Amino acid sequence: LIARTVHRTGKEIDLQPREFQLLEFLMRHAGQSVTRTMLLEKVWEYHFDPQTNVIDVHISRLRAKIDKGFDHAMLQTVRGAGYRLEP
Repeated sequence: LIARTVHRTGKEIDLQPREFQLLEFLMRHAGQSVTRTMLLEKVWEYHFDPQTNVIDVHISRLRAKIDKGFDHAMLQTVRGAGYRLEP
């Protein structure tokens, strides 16, 4: 966390600050379903739903960076609930 770097199987992954915050939150709740409301409140510090696709866009970008080119997808969509990071 202090170095603000991300590695997967020895490969460094370059993340934007918000992507890093999103991944950090998902990692702290690994294996648990995380709702869109939780992400809006804890990562974006919104206490209302802005009715935008900001979460979808950032999840898509994060997924492309941490899962693309690997056999096992770590970032899962939990239909009707949110997202889950599986180690």
